[in-house]
Formats: sequence, structure tokens, C-alpha cells
Amino acid sequence: MSAYAPAGLLRRLNPLRPLLSLLHARTAAWVRRRQGEDELPVTLERRRLYILPTRGGLAFAALLFVMLLAGLNYTNSLALLLTFLLAAFALVVMQLCHRNLLGLRVGAVHAPAVFAQRPATLFLTLSNGSDSARLRVEAGLEGAPTASADVPARGRRQLAIALAPRARGVLQIGRVRVATAHPFGLFRAWTWVHTPIELIVYPVAAGSLPMPTHSAHKPGTRARGGSEGDEWLGLRPFRDGDSPRQVDWKAYAREAPLLVKVYQPTASELRLFDLASLPQPDLEIRLSQLARWVVDAEAQGERYGLTLPGARVGPERGPEHRHVCLALLARYGGDGASGVR
Repeated sequence: MSAYAPAGLLRRLNPLRPLLSLLHARTAAWVRRRQGEDELPVTLERRRLYILPTRGGLAFAALLFVMLLAGLNYTNSLALLLTFLLAAFALVVMQLCHRNLLGLRVGAVHAPAVFAQRPATLFLTLSNGSDSARLRVEAGLEGAPTASADVPARGRRQLAIALAPRARGVLQIGRVRVATAHPFGLFRAWTWVHTPIELIVYPVAAGSLPMPTHSAHKPGTRARGGSEGDEWLGLRPFRDGDSPRQVDWKAYAREAPLLVKVYQPTASELRLFDLASLPQPDLEIRLSQLARWVVDAEAQGERYGLTLPGARVGPERGPEHRHVCLALLARYGGDGASGVR
């Protein structure tokens, strides 16, 4: 509703909100019971598609009703003919809108992990096995902006749905809506894909404390011997939390993607990060500091481990190890915080 609506109107509509919320929740529960849990890939069949007029479609229907009354009142055959032609046109549009989704295939839905307060993306892959393109297909979450794309004939398209998680943890996404209002926007056909999706939101990688220099065994020991120089390994795509000092800016100036230089230290510290060793009273600040250490240690090619109350990750390195440590920090304090790896 517009911010310029009268305050009295807003007060009169407020009592309807609980009723609308209850109706919405019961409708969602009925749809889930009717369709059940989906196992990807899912083909959008006729029984799971819903269609209703849009606001433009309701206005068009009201116009046809007025034209029908005027034609009957004045016994104008041309007005009645035009009314029936437009009504037939609306029925054809409804059929085309429904067919624009019928037979589409949802192949995969996934949401890569991100750091808190950073934009996240939910990727949904649509496949079209028919000989006609599917135009203006939308996908999104309830109450969030949607992403739209045209799915070519005998092809596939990946839609990127923007999310905005604010706090660390695990964001549970229970269902994704696939919809279309093509053609002409008079009707909207949609369906719900019920598949469990977890978006892991890492803690913000922040903190100014230096990394502990002791190893997992004895202070000052080295993970392996060798020279003090770093061994060049190559380039990899930029990830959240990477230091700008490691970016290959020369390649970026040549219009290459944002890449990060990867080195293998020949003599790296074996570090152990322990939540109990941090003095800050605020839990989120301590988790952010641990995340900062994990990101820095991985960027420097060092072996590192993580210890939390009831959970421990042994010393290792690599992108998978980095994700395991950051995911453990994201889940800490919830159901997924315990465990030993």
C-alpha cells in the first residue's frame, strides 16, 4: 500500500492482517500437502499449475462486463460482437499463459554459502524440452524480488535470485515459486517447488587480533621444512574474504575476470584457532575474529584447525577445509554446532 494512504484507512485494514496471514499459511500448507516434497529434477505437470487473473486481467474483465451491459442496454450488435471477441481473446491468452509453464523442468536449485551482510544468490536451473521457447519465466521466493529469463527451445537457462541475509547461521528455504504472466500480463500461472535448501551464512570476517603463532603441537613448530620462499601455484577466481593484495590487478586491467594469486608457502605455520582463547565477551565478535583468522590462514596457504566447545576440526588447508571451518562457525549455537571431524 502506498505510504500516502490515509491513516484512517490503514487503521481499518489492520484488523484484516491476522486473518490474511492465517489464510495464507493454510493455503501454503494445503499446497504442500497436495504436492508433497519434491525430488529434483521436477517436471511441471498440469495438476501442479495454478492460474489466476492479474490486476490488469481483473480490470480487463470489468471492462468487458461494462461493454456487455452497454451492448445489451442499447441492443448494439457490434458492441456485443466486440465484447465476445475480446472474451475469446482472453481465453486464448489464459491457455497460452498456462502452456508457457507446462512441461518445464526444474533441474537444480542451490545457494552457495556467503558471509553475513553480503548479498547471496539462489541459482535455479530450468530446462525446456519442447520446440517452442518459454518467454518471461520468473522465479523467486515469497515476498522477495524475482528473476526472469527466456528459456530457449530444447535448451536450459539458469536464473539467479537475489537474497539478502543479514545474520550468520543457516537460512532454511522451504519452497521456490516459478511463475509467468506471458503473454499480455492478463493472467499469472505459477507453481511451488518444495525442496529443502540450506543457505549457510558465515560470520563476518572481521577482527584486528593477530593470528596465534603456536602450532597444534608445540609453539613455534613448522608444518614442514623448506626454504622461506613461496612456491607459485597459479590463479583462481576471487572469493569473499580474499585480500585485495592477492588480486592479479594486471590481469584485471586486461579485462580478465577478478583472479587471485595462489602461492604455496614452503614453510608454513601449523595454527590452531580456539574460541576459548579469545577474551571478548560478545560471542559474535569472537566468531568474526575466528572467521578472519580462517580466511587469512587459507589465503596464506597455512595449515590450520578450529576448536569450539563440543566441536573440533583437525589441521588442514584447501577450499573444502575453509568451507568446513566457516560453516562450523555459522552453525555454532544451533543444531549443527556439535561434531568432530
